[in-house]
Amino acid sequence: MTMNLTAKDAILKHGLKCRCPRCGKGRLFNGFLTLAPRCESCGLDYSFADPADGPAFFIMIIMGIPAAGFGVWVEIMWEPSVWVHLLTSGPFLLLTCIPPIRIAKGMLVASQYFHKAEEGRFAVPRQVAEKGPPSPGPVGPRR
Repeated sequence: MTMNLTAKDAILKHGLKCRCPRCGKGRLFNGFLTLAPRCESCGLDYSFADPADGPAFFIMIIMGIPAAGFGVWVEIMWEPSVWVHLLTSGPFLLLTCIPPIRIAKGMLVASQYFHKAEEGRFAVPRQVAEKGPPSPGPVGPRR
């Protein structure tokens, strides 16, 4: 167990290694981005984790700017034909955007675990929960 780590340190340590946020030993993924159902080491159920499109969004925003800047730089410096961009800018864009998604997803799942994030729920007013819905009041025209 990683009881002596702060939440921030544990998120970085386990998220970067794509390991279980509780024990740090089990794998977080079954494949490249498919979240495993549970930890193979400690049995933590990963159903609490729902990173959705967050990792892809962060990576596109952070890495998309330098990747697009590289393509613009190549165009301004040498004015090559389109096939040169397909051989240089395309692979650069893929290499800067695809591999970091796994790490970002691992860190987001670890963050959800340590901060006990869960799906939002509507709060039910106490009056409705105890007595039922309030009465609509008197019926008839107002004066």
